[in-house]
Amino acid sequence: MYRYTEFDRQFVHQRAAQFRDQLQRHLAGELPDDDFRALRLQNGWYVQRHAPMLRVAVPYGELSARQLRALARIAREYDGRAGGPYEDRAGGFGHFTTRQNCQYNWIALADAADVMDILADVDMHGIQTSGNCIRNITSDCFAGVAADEIVDPRPYCEILRQWSTLHPEFAFLPRKFKIAVSGTLEDRAATAWHDIGLVLKKNGAGEIGFEVRVGGGMGRTPIIGTVVREFLPWKEILVFIEAVVRVYNRYGRRDNMYKARIKILVKAEGQKFIDAVEAEFANILEHDVARGAHLLTDAELARVSAGFELMPEGVTPATGPRTDLLAEAAGRPPAYRRWLERNVHPHRIAGYRAVTLSLKRAGLPPGDATAAQMEGAAALAERFSLGELRVSHDQNLVLPWVQEVELAALWEAARGEGFATPNIGYLTDMIACPGGDLCALANARSIPIAAAINERFDDLDELHDIGDIDLHISGCINSCGHHHSGHIGVLGVDKDGKEWYQVSLGGMDGSALSGGAAPGKVIGPSFAADEVPDVIEAVIDTYRGQRSAAAERFIDTVKRVGLDPFKTAANAVRRATAVHS
Repeated sequence: MYRYTEFDRQFVHQRAAQFRDQLQRHLAGELPDDDFRALRLQNGWYVQRHAPMLRVAVPYGELSARQLRALARIAREYDGRAGGPYEDRAGGFGHFTTRQNCQYNWIALADAADVMDILADVDMHGIQTSGNCIRNITSDCFAGVAADEIVDPRPYCEILRQWSTLHPEFAFLPRKFKIAVSGTLEDRAATAWHDIGLVLKKNGAGEIGFEVRVGGGMGRTPIIGTVVREFLPWKEILVFIEAVVRVYNRYGRRDNMYKARIKILVKAEGQKFIDAVEAEFANILEHDVARGAHLLTDAELARVSAGFELMPEGVTPATGPRTDLLAEAAGRPPAYRRWLERNVHPHRIAGYRAVTLSLKRAGLPPGDATAAQMEGAAALAERFSLGELRVSHDQNLVLPWVQEVELAALWEAARGEGFATPNIGYLTDMIACPGGDLCALANARSIPIAAAINERFDDLDELHDIGDIDLHISGCINSCGHHHSGHIGVLGVDKDGKEWYQVSLGGMDGSALSGGAAPGKVIGPSFAADEVPDVIEAVIDTYRGQRSAAAERFIDTVKRVGLDPFKTAANAVRRATAVHS
């Protein structure tokens, strides 16, 4: 993973010291709330329903065991002091998000500066994890080790991180701005759903470039990003992004926050927006190159790439044919073979695998990890993965450097820590935001809905029969749980002060499992909370009855037969509830 330079370390420590001064002046009454708000936001501090919330950046999802232990320390020593609905969860906890960050929901504001110092000591921070600026750059959780990788996206992500951090021109955009980068055949970074989505490619001559999408996003208006360049040479990527963000900064709406995202501008202006970007891009190349326009060079890419260990010390590729893990495990327990099938992933280096540590199990909200669990995951990384982990878009942790000969031992150790649930890609491997239990913006709770669905579908044999399926839950229209891109999406809504839930089907994030990215469609009126598990069960039963063969995936059945059979089944739940009530 990327190794901070002395400049990087000095930068985050200075930023932490600056925040301590700002906080002290605010707590002393010298810095009013309105003035302090923008300062805390650009350091990752929100004020949520019950207490301040801190969002810690995990750039492109890379995390060391040392850093995870620091996150565990913060959870244990600082999170949970405010009490509330989770005060029984001793030791505090963190929540890993779809954008590869870690959030805390119960840190007292008076402790904020101490927490930032702890983060800085392990090369971490909350800079630009909130506010109307370019946010944390995200990527594939298997970047650098994926078997289907065309180009390692991490050096480009790091260049973007360094370029965008505290960029003076883009510190106060009309609205938040998110960039995702992928370099694989399968888009596991959901690039089409971002303000800018970048996919690394090679042309017929072997040259590296980017497919560039602009204007994707979820929220109130789900939109798939528009491809504005099929192949942009990699050296021009910063200049092109600068042109995009300049046009957005100039013309994006600032009078209405619900229409301020770049997706609204792209949708409204269409080709005029693309033409404006191309004109700005040409202008920068013509007039600003001599004054230091950000054309990348081979030397700059080499400098940043040197910060990554592409072949970490101690990694020795195996010789001979690739191992058939399931065939080798024929005499092992069924639980181990199922774990190999669901949680163990191909690797670019023979003799190695990437392994997902599931954060989805009964009694644990999706993406949550207690202090003890974080320390357990850190210990597994130190023992089995060269001290490195990744945070996935699906709110799990990944060990990217596991030797095949160590898989059985890892399975035993992961079982002991509670990370070996073999449900990756199944219904219970769901995405969910914290919802109304914690978030001030939420209309409804997400966590109880996730728990009820987990309880309903707790049989692994049944999950195996259902097969691959994406279930995403959001507590409000901001779509932090990415309900729009779920094969099944659940959205919390407010009706006369009560919690109700809309269910949508057919959403896709752009991964190989889903096909091209697309928003789901609502299948009927909203449902009461206690109806949602019945609705999900009715939808699943309909799929089982409609699939052409046991191997046909849920999303493929939905595409083939359409929504009507599922609407009928879901609405029957409503009618049955009305009769019984």
